[in-house]
Parts: sequence; structure tokens; C-alpha cells
Amino acid sequence: MSSLQSQQSLASTLPTNLPATFMKEITGDFAPERELGRSVFGIVYMGVLPEGDRLIAVKRLAENSSVSAGKTFETEVTNLMALKHENVVELVSFCHESQKKVVQHNGRYVIVDVIESCLCYKYLPNGSLDKHLYADTTPINWYTRFNIIKGICQGLHFLHKELDGPLVHMNLVPSSIWLDDNWVPKIADFGLSRLFGQEQTRMYTVNVKGHNGYMAPEYLYRGEISTMSDIYSLGMLILEITTGEKNCAVPEDRSARKFVDNVHQNLKTDEQIIYKYPSLDPNGLQQVKACIVIGLKCVEAERSKRPSIADIVDKLNGKRVEIFEQADN
Repeated sequence: MSSLQSQQSLASTLPTNLPATFMKEITGDFAPERELGRSVFGIVYMGVLPEGDRLIAVKRLAENSSVSAGKTFETEVTNLMALKHENVVELVSFCHESQKKVVQHNGRYVIVDVIESCLCYKYLPNGSLDKHLYADTTPINWYTRFNIIKGICQGLHFLHKELDGPLVHMNLVPSSIWLDDNWVPKIADFGLSRLFGQEQTRMYTVNVKGHNGYMAPEYLYRGEISTMSDIYSLGMLILEITTGEKNCAVPEDRSARKFVDNVHQNLKTDEQIIYKYPSLDPNGLQQVKACIVIGLKCVEAERSKRPSIADIVDKLNGKRVEIFEQADN
């Protein structure tokens, strides 16, 4: 069986709920050298299944995280496992098991119950977007970047518009976009706000330094959660993918307005865009211009001025969209 076939058959062969001992076995007891990446919700490890030729990505949720208990967790994860889309990482199984652990408390050793929670995803060989995005990494050509932008937007359209109700991601950052061997982007960490609760998710994301620069002002400062907070994060991603420049937000500028202003100033004319991308044909230059217009509109400080994900997908597909017309002029 080929590697691709073995990955495709993964969901049908793994049990839905896996024991904690199995999680430790396939990750080498969560060995540091198996680490693939990390987010506010936990660390992702490479898992090698017993057959030896099949890999899986195991996200070990933070041990002290306030994930939903028992049946609620299992129900929510089962619902997430039912979500299938080309641009959403496939969740194939999970672990949620209570274990006894000896810890030190007030100078004494006591036995406590600790929940081991893991989410198991299809393994994607190119890892997360942040490992490929910036100038200090192997460059990705423009047309691959453009297809990555389109794929992310199609995945977010699925989460916002194609389910029973919108699923707000709340943590759309480069490390939550995974890439397969054909550079097709897939959104990871979706739905974790349902496992942790929206307020707990907000506390995690707001307090993590590395996620400065992707949070909408109304989410960061007032705790307002909506699809528009995802759109702000998406806008930052689009600007980073388009420019190849890192959004280096600082504590006094946590919504990265300086980065936005720099993009606006340095890429506001056709001449500036041509100077930055001298090898592109006219079609490629139009794509770059469209992505800059979209990205800047997404990061409007006032959320009512941001486009919906449907507007963005239409614009990327070359349609005229009213909300962008003023920005184009």
C-alpha cells in the first residue's frame, strides 16, 4: 500500500476513542524530538502507528486546560470529526482519559486525577504555514502563495457559512494552517473553542505573546467574539502570505496596526507592487493587488467595515464585490 493510500485509510482503521497508553506509545512518550509544532491549546507530535508506515499528528492538549468534561468532550469531538472539507484538517480520533498522578502539594505528595486529552489528525508532510512563510525560509512562489490564500478562504467559508451555524475559529494564525504534500492548506485547531469554551479560549489566546498581531481589537480588548474577529485574523494572514513579511506585533501594538500601515504605505500603487514582484505577469500582478486590497479591508479597526468570507471568496474568484470597490479606487 502506498503512503497516500495508507493515510487515506487511516480514518477507517483507527478506533474513535484511543487509550492514553496508545498515545504515549505512538509518540515515544511525547518525545521532544517528535514535536511538530505548538499552539495555545497544546503541542502537536508525530505519531508512528504500529504498522510503521503510517503517521498521524497528535495534539496533546495542555494538562491543566479546562476542556469540556466526559460525554460533553466526546460529543463535541465526534461532531468535529464529522466535518469534511478539502481545506480543513481531518480529525480522525481522540483520547480523553482520567489517570492517577502523584504531585507535590504544600510539601506533601498527593494523588490526583489528571485528564489526558489528545486530538488525532491526519499527518500533513509540509507542516504548518509559519515554517515556510517568511524571507528566512525557502521561498514559495507567488502562484503557490495565491492558491494557499484561496484555500484558507475556502476552508473558512466552510466553517462560517456551510454548517448549521457559524463555527468561529478564534485562533487563526500561521501555525494553525497546515500544508499537505501538494501545498494545499488545511485549517487546524478549528472547533477548539467548543471544547474549551469561548471565554477560556479567549483567555488562552489573549495571554499568549506569540499570537499578538492576529487578534481583532474588539476581541482583544472587549471580548467580543464573532465571525468578524476571524476575518481580522484572516486579513493578517493574507498580508503576510502576500508580502512574505512577518507581522512582528509588540505589547504596545497587539493588533499590529504598524504592520498594516507599512503594507498600506509600501504597496498602495501599481508601481510599488511591480517593483516588489518584477517577475510576475499581468495576471499575477492583479492577484497580488487583489490580495492586498482584501487583506487591508479585513483588518479595518471597525468590524462593520470588514468583508464577509463570502465577499472575500468572490473577490478572489475575480467577481466585482461592492465592499471592495471603494478600496480599489
